[in-house]
Amino acid sequence: MTSMMRRLLAEFLGSAGLVAAIIGSGIAASRLTPDDLGLQLLINALATSSALFVLITIFQPISGAHLNPVITLVDRGLGNTNTYALQYVFAQLAGGVVGAVLANVMFGLDAVSFSAHQRLGWPHALSEVIATAGLVVVIFVLVSLKQHQKIAVSVAAYIGAAFFATSSTAFANPAVTLGRVFSDTFAGIAPLSALGFLAAQIVGGFLGLIIARLLVDASVKAALAETRASD
Repeated sequence: MTSMMRRLLAEFLGSAGLVAAIIGSGIAASRLTPDDLGLQLLINALATSSALFVLITIFQPISGAHLNPVITLVDRGLGNTNTYALQYVFAQLAGGVVGAVLANVMFGLDAVSFSAHQRLGWPHALSEVIATAGLVVVIFVLVSLKQHQKIAVSVAAYIGAAFFATSSTAFANPAVTLGRVFSDTFAGIAPLSALGFLAAQIVGGFLGLIIARLLVDASVKAALAETRASD
């Protein structure tokens, strides 16, 4: 298998695993605690953040573990020479849909059931802008400081916290958003709401790119200065 195929397979499997964990844990939570919405969200958040940590740890050495079209596009915007950007995005989106189908089937539901869960409102849109921008900043500041080993735990912690800190529960990922359209369950999102979320995530990605450019420049200079001072 070529290097490109390995990378695309990693992005596909990672995105599928992430969406399967989000939707599957949402279904399990709604069945286990049908009368406690807060506990359902807590179960969903813990499962999602744990899955993120594991998936990033496994796939980061292979593909960079973007698992998110916004991260791939911002990576390109920051000048990193990933010649597989469009292929990455396709693999991530396809993985998100497959992950949703697998989660549905694992819990005895129809393979595809389009969600009727309406989530779109200006607070949700603002939440997605902020959640996505924050995710971009977390990842690319750590990359700039060559702290790659901290990305998995930092992203997992960030998303786990953002579940409760945002009214949208921090999708912050077009592949995740698309996948959740295909499951009419606790974690699902109606197609029209998904379009609004996708638009907000794109805006958040651009905002994160701008902030990351400012912080990365400053962070690299500070790290170099610290290194020189210690010599």
